[in-house]
Amino acid sequence: MTTFEEEFKRVEPVVRRWAAFLLLGKKIEVKRPENFVKDGPNIIIGNHCGAAKDVAVILRVVPRFIFFTANQDIFTREKLDRLIHKHLKRHLKDFGPVLYSLIKPLRYMFVRFIATNINRVGTIPVDFHSKTREARRLGQEYLQKGRAIIALQGRGRVQPRDRHPYVSAFKPGTSIMAYRLYCDHNISVPFTPLALYGTQTPWLVPAKIRVNVGEPMYISNYLGKGFDDSVENFRSALEARVKVLFREVIQT
Repeated sequence: MTTFEEEFKRVEPVVRRWAAFLLLGKKIEVKRPENFVKDGPNIIIGNHCGAAKDVAVILRVVPRFIFFTANQDIFTREKLDRLIHKHLKRHLKDFGPVLYSLIKPLRYMFVRFIATNINRVGTIPVDFHSKTREARRLGQEYLQKGRAIIALQGRGRVQPRDRHPYVSAFKPGTSIMAYRLYCDHNISVPFTPLALYGTQTPWLVPAKIRVNVGEPMYISNYLGKGFDDSVENFRSALEARVKVLFREVIQT
């Protein structure tokens, strides 16, 4: 049976071309790349303000095979196509639907490629409108096998009305996984916090994308009186660390 890693190797040349296409006009600058964990279980966690461009950047800068968590809507052609329309309209206003129509052949190829292959490479679907126990179960399974997971926090866009428009409030799911693995399986998973800035700039608009990578964090340093305390301590610490990394990156 073909593994997820083997499936990705098969499609990797096409993935790299799509990533380069999404990042046209963008220059990437990575601060402290030595903080990436090169092997063993790892969760890379950060802000999510640039939709698919965030994914393209991470594929380029992380030095190992990685598994993404992703909105389950991108696993079907129809829903992914609707998300593209919504994204273009949100960011480009009245010109969004026009561009959506102009890029129809390209859009069709992109949607077909993503929806056809996203399951094959082991991407973990997340339902944003309900509990994510299945996603957590899969995530824990991957981590027990020594794999790396990307868990970006947010809806893939800047939220102007939020207290911190670029760093959305973190969900507890990954912290729950860390707690369960530590307490039930004696596995201490390193979390790599990172901050992204510049991916929010629209496609084709020249910009510098900055990535700031923090040192690994472990739930063992944030254990409280029990499950709830420990999960909340770690969740809030991860969010706070990414906010610090973000402030650093916008000042450079």
